[in-house]
Amino acid sequence: MARDMDAPWIVGGDFNVIWDEEEKFGGLPVSLNEIDDFRHCVNTCNLFDLGFKGSIFTWWNGRAEEDCIFKRLDRCLANLQFQQTFPGIEVQHLSKTGSDHSPMYLKCDIENPPIKKPFKFLNFWVEHATFKDVVKENWTADFSTNPYILFNHKLKKLKKALSLWSKATFGDIFQKIASMEEVVMVHEAEFEANPTGMNRERLQKVQAELIKCLALEEKY
Repeated sequence: MARDMDAPWIVGGDFNVIWDEEEKFGGLPVSLNEIDDFRHCVNTCNLFDLGFKGSIFTWWNGRAEEDCIFKRLDRCLANLQFQQTFPGIEVQHLSKTGSDHSPMYLKCDIENPPIKKPFKFLNFWVEHATFKDVVKENWTADFSTNPYILFNHKLKKLKKALSLWSKATFGDIFQKIASMEEVVMVHEAEFEANPTGMNRERLQKVQAELIKCLALEEKY
């Protein structure tokens, strides 16, 4: 199909496989052979993951004890022609209702809406070994002008550089928070239904993970 495909092409649904280890929580270790096969197939077809908003996990096995497993099994892939036709495309993972899979809401916009995200300076950045290097490299300007204009230029340049560096170094913190909130919600429900010591211990463990993510979200 991929060899003969020169029109806009989108493939979406339950692929029953994950892309990397971050797309799974709980259960046995991830099979690298399975991941490599899936990646090879997607790359051979010249398809690209369209990304998403919401929790990374789209499937839950319905268990909340030691057999509790979350995965991202559902995704939308598209070729370059599709992305050029709909540059404002957006995928959102909705809440699981009546199914163990999350519905995917696909929005196809012909125009790419301007993205205005508030910049957040995260406290833990300064503890990383390369933070000062990023600041030093980007707090520069190759022209002279009014000091206020120059300062504004440097600030915008550094904001963009730090945002890209943070995502490459730490991943999407806010996406991790949404994912862990879903895991905690499942364990809370299990503990309420069956308040054993073991369920309390599991709940406290995932709550601690969520607290770590929330602590990273704090800004100055």
